[in-house]
Amino acid sequence: MVRIGNRPILWHIMKYYAHFGHKDFILCLGHMGEAIKDYFLHYDEWVSNDFVMTSGGRDVEMLNSDIDDWKITFVDTGLKSSVGERLKAVEAHLAGEEVFLANYSDGLTDLWLPTYVERFLATDSIASFLAVRSPQSFHITTTGEDGSVSEVTPIGESDIWINGGFFVFKQEVFSYINEGEDLVSEPFARLIKDDKLFAHQYEGFWEAMDTFKDKQLLDALYETNHKAPWEIWKIPPEPQADVLPGSASGPAQSDGVVDSDEGKAST
Repeated sequence: MVRIGNRPILWHIMKYYAHFGHKDFILCLGHMGEAIKDYFLHYDEWVSNDFVMTSGGRDVEMLNSDIDDWKITFVDTGLKSSVGERLKAVEAHLAGEEVFLANYSDGLTDLWLPTYVERFLATDSIASFLAVRSPQSFHITTTGEDGSVSEVTPIGESDIWINGGFFVFKQEVFSYINEGEDLVSEPFARLIKDDKLFAHQYEGFWEAMDTFKDKQLLDALYETNHKAPWEIWKIPPEPQADVLPGSASGPAQSDGVVDSDEGKAST
C-alpha cells in the first residue's frame, strides 16, 4: 500500500492490467490485509478523476471513474504464506480459467502485455515470467583462483536476467506446486526439468519498489513527467514490435491475479 503519487503501488499495477482488459482481480492477502480491504471499500474516485460539484458539495457527478467495472475478490491466504502457498489458496477461485496472470505487486513496467501473453501461448510452456535487466548499480567481477581480476562489468550490461514478477500461468501450474512450497524454488525446478518454463526477456522500462531509494525514484518519475513510464493507460503506446514481431491486437482472455502482502513483494 506504499503510495506513488496519490495512489498505492497496488493500484498502479491493477490499473496497468485493467488497461489491457484484465479487470477480474484476486488479491491474495496476508499481513495487514485489512488495510487493503479498507482502502477499496472506502475508495474515493474523485482523487484521480474529474467531477462536477454542485449544491455546495452535496451533489457530485463523476465525469469518469477508475474501478467501477473491476471485480475484486479478497482472499485471506495466510500471514506468513509463501507465493506458492498463496496461489494454491486461490486455486478454487480460478476454476475454469485455462490461463491466468499473477504478479508480486511490487514492480511497474511499460511492457505491452498482449505481446507477452501471445508469445507465451505460442509455446508449449505451462508457466512464464518476465525476465528483465537488473536496475541495480553494483558490478559483477570475474576472478581467477588466485584472486586476479579479469573483468568488471556493471550488472545491467551483463548477461544476467532477473525475475521481474509478472507471470502468465496455465491451470496445470498447480500440479507442480506441492503443499508448503514456494513458487520459484521447487515448482520452477520441476517446470524446468519438464521444459515447461518460459522467460519473456524485456529491456524496456521496469522498476521494483523494494527500498526507500526505489520509492524516491518512482515518485520522481511520477512527479516530473507528463506521464510516468508505466502509465500507459494515459497515452496508449504502439505494440512493441521490437520485442516480438506480430504483437497481439487486443487483450488475451485471462483473469488477473495480483499477489499482495501489504502492497509489497511476497517473494
